[in-house]
Amino acid sequence: MKKSLRLAALSLLVVSVSLLTACNSDPVKQNYLQEVQQRGYLTVGTIMNSSSYHLDGESPTGFEYEMALSLADELGVELRVLDEVQIEHLFEHLEHGRVDFLAAGLDVTDQRRKHMRFTPYYHRVDQRLIFKQGTRQRPRDWSDLEGELVVVSGSSHEEYLQDVQAEYPDLQWRATRLYDADELLAKVISEEIDFTIADTNTLDIKRRLYPDLSVAFTVRFDVPLAWAFPLAEDDSLYAAAIEYIGRQHERGEITKLVDRYWGHVQHFNYVDTQLFIQAVDETLPQYIELFQQYAGNLDWRLLAAISYQESLWDPWARSPTGVRGMMMLTLPTARSMGVRSRLDAEQAIRGGARYLERLHQRLPDRITEPDRTWFALAAYNVGLGHLNDAREITARQGGDADYWVDVRARLPLLRQKQYYKDTRYGFARGDEPVTYVGNIRRYYDTLQWLDSQNRIPYPGDNRLVQHEDQADESEE
Repeated sequence: MKKSLRLAALSLLVVSVSLLTACNSDPVKQNYLQEVQQRGYLTVGTIMNSSSYHLDGESPTGFEYEMALSLADELGVELRVLDEVQIEHLFEHLEHGRVDFLAAGLDVTDQRRKHMRFTPYYHRVDQRLIFKQGTRQRPRDWSDLEGELVVVSGSSHEEYLQDVQAEYPDLQWRATRLYDADELLAKVISEEIDFTIADTNTLDIKRRLYPDLSVAFTVRFDVPLAWAFPLAEDDSLYAAAIEYIGRQHERGEITKLVDRYWGHVQHFNYVDTQLFIQAVDETLPQYIELFQQYAGNLDWRLLAAISYQESLWDPWARSPTGVRGMMMLTLPTARSMGVRSRLDAEQAIRGGARYLERLHQRLPDRITEPDRTWFALAAYNVGLGHLNDAREITARQGGDADYWVDVRARLPLLRQKQYYKDTRYGFARGDEPVTYVGNIRRYYDTLQWLDSQNRIPYPGDNRLVQHEDQADESEE
């Protein structure tokens, strides 16, 4: 009897241990972040436009894309992109779990908060009412509005107008699913519509291409942009994104990215933009093949942008300081680059390209693109010595001497004795390379866009040939 009881007790113990072991061996349920890392990819929903995401050739680019790609890299996973042209489709994808989050330059609104949750903001924009210059009198507020106003359906602009209508009951507008914000700006220019609303990050880029876009008034100031996540109990990925954005702010990476996409387009000059686009049509075709031939490792459009900044594509250009020609080379620099005549467009372009490439190579290897190119451009203008002086000042003040935005802020200090007295090369008009680089970046962006739209008139077989027997410069 006792033996039977002992056997029964032992059997019960074995069963209990087996059950306990089985329970302990069950895998702990993963949170959503762990699921993403285990599957190896992160899916982001975004808008296909000039600011958020687009293809440059075959390569994806855009502010939101680069931000999301950086998060994916930190998580150790691949980034997959689901892009749409209609923002309402993005909201549907988020609701039905087809994407992990939205990175689309989304304005944080009360209506949207009911259906999704937002990270802290990573950037702020103004929203402005836009019309075509010269077509009508500028309205000063909503009560002055006469004409058709069209905005993107589902956008924060539409939501805002619904709120404004409470104060201005006669206000009328149309929301469209057929066009995005970029296309509506183009339709303002073609006079198919009278008004639209645009965020400044989009407007600043488009005004370089459509200089007749004019601001009636600012609709909203300092609108925060953020990523959107689904309303779910598991907030592990959401929390990781919040931490990521915080780190990017602290590291200055968001500031760098904002500068890369919009830092050079915020200063708009109507006349300059009109003249540049006219020169692309009338003058550039004579020199395109020369820029292409001698660009080397450079993008020929960047080389052309430098030349326009230097000489307005005038091979006979000269300045009071003695620089001359298409690339405004000094006489010593021209000779060191093998240029016999600075007034020969081909020789000047070849020499300028070689000189810029040399400056690019002389920068420290740790400086990465695109900062490396901006530094090389600044050195082309002010000299490598003065540029290095500004980098030393930047380092002494706690900035990053390998980061263009930080050095750009210190270059103007080379005019002030309290700063230049302790430098190797002394006084310099340090504000000039700041303007110089900014202008070239704007011209370069414009050329890239015009090229993507097939609006650069490439020459056929009839090219302006520059002969080696053109007269050498008499003063040389």
